[in-house]
Amino acid sequence: MATNLLVLSDTHLPKRARELPAQLWADIEAADAVVHAGDWVSEDALDEMLQRSRRLIACYGNNDGGALPERLPLIAAATVEHVRLAVIHETGPAAGREKRMDEQFPDTDLLVFGHSHIPWDTVTPAGMRLLNPGSPTDRRRQPFCTYLRVCVDGAAVSSELVRLPPRKPAR
Repeated sequence: MATNLLVLSDTHLPKRARELPAQLWADIEAADAVVHAGDWVSEDALDEMLQRSRRLIACYGNNDGGALPERLPLIAAATVEHVRLAVIHETGPAAGREKRMDEQFPDTDLLVFGHSHIPWDTVTPAGMRLLNPGSPTDRRRQPFCTYLRVCVDGAAVSSELVRLPPRKPAR
């Protein structure tokens, strides 16, 4: 039986948006587990995610102050089916990322990261999958706000990038 993950990062609540889109909350509530790669910004966002998700695998990011670094690890780790998962907020520059991550995470099959707000899906020379879901609230230089739906089936990992519709401007 496959495990469905909802993968997101860089929610920046309430600085980039007051709340997450309803579509995203529906996917969070439907997922077997939620993976969040940091930059929550508020503890309220973490508390709501804990309340509305079945399981949360998460780390803190560079914009997470207050008690967030006390409540969350710098690097989260879990095994989902046969996949060794690690979650970290920042991996450094895109150039050379695959090699650096192979060296830093030799016992990892799937590494989820954030920080750039830019979706990323590659495989390292050692075979580790690297995923960045982008951001559901701050698209920066991207055409859409995004997150990922990931399916883990045994040792196989498939992902779908979800593009959110543009937000309506505040009145």
